[in-house]
Amino acid sequence: MENSNPNNNKSAGNVGKVALVLEGGAMRGLYTAGVLDVFMENGIKIDTIFAVSAGALFGINYKSKQIGRALRYNLKYAHDKRYMGLYSLITTGDVMNREFCFNKLVYELDPFDIETYNNSQIEFYAVVTNVESGEAEYIKIKDGGKDLEYLRASGSMPFVSNIVEINNNKYLDGAVADPIPLKIALDMGYKKIIVVQTRPADYTKTKSWLPFGWVYKKYPKFVKTAENAYIKYNETLKLIKKYESEGEIIALRPSKTIKMRRVEKNLNKLQAIYDVGVKDCIENLERIKKYIAE
Repeated sequence: MENSNPNNNKSAGNVGKVALVLEGGAMRGLYTAGVLDVFMENGIKIDTIFAVSAGALFGINYKSKQIGRALRYNLKYAHDKRYMGLYSLITTGDVMNREFCFNKLVYELDPFDIETYNNSQIEFYAVVTNVESGEAEYIKIKDGGKDLEYLRASGSMPFVSNIVEINNNKYLDGAVADPIPLKIALDMGYKKIIVVQTRPADYTKTKSWLPFGWVYKKYPKFVKTAENAYIKYNETLKLIKKYESEGEIIALRPSKTIKMRRVEKNLNKLQAIYDVGVKDCIENLERIKKYIAE
């Protein structure tokens, strides 16, 4: 895997390529899964993906060409205490159960096609937040099996996840430092970018009053990043709308608001947010095809 610094990766070679930027949002990420399934069904080709948290965890199925997989296992195991939720949090310290989600599910219950993923030419970057530096890191996920810990780190939400240690580095949810990784795509020279958000168009983030300073007092840089995350988020929203208004990027976002908990177990809601993603993507499909072809 590679850790990409956006300040030194601007490349003229990316100008003609298409980048896909995927926001996180826990189970709202099934909106993204719906969009990506339509992409796959209609042969929409992407060169590079920048994904964070749930966007990364569900987005890998695009590269492995597994239509419907993200929705399928979420519906099937939503009420399985081994999957994610309070039981896992109490017994392991992780709301997203490591053994079940990244071993049993991946290799046995609904196998992730690692071979297809690894043979794909699509570049896939997962965003993680370095707890000690407070900075975002962009990890190129080359091996869908060996690099799963980085994907787990990208989706490890603060307060309900243990810090993930990889090669002497400590990581948590990438959305803390870079919730919608558009800027790195721009900095790396991509001129065609599709952004998939999981919040409606009128959404803006407010300051979080969660006790970051108390729980993560050993990591002051992380605390500062977390406490200012709403500023970064809203600045990125403005950037998206600017480039969108100028016709430089395409942004897809939920046309319908479905209230969901971060660990949602209501099957109707899970299906509904996925269906909104499918609907929104189909309605914009010709526009997307034209944009890519230009």
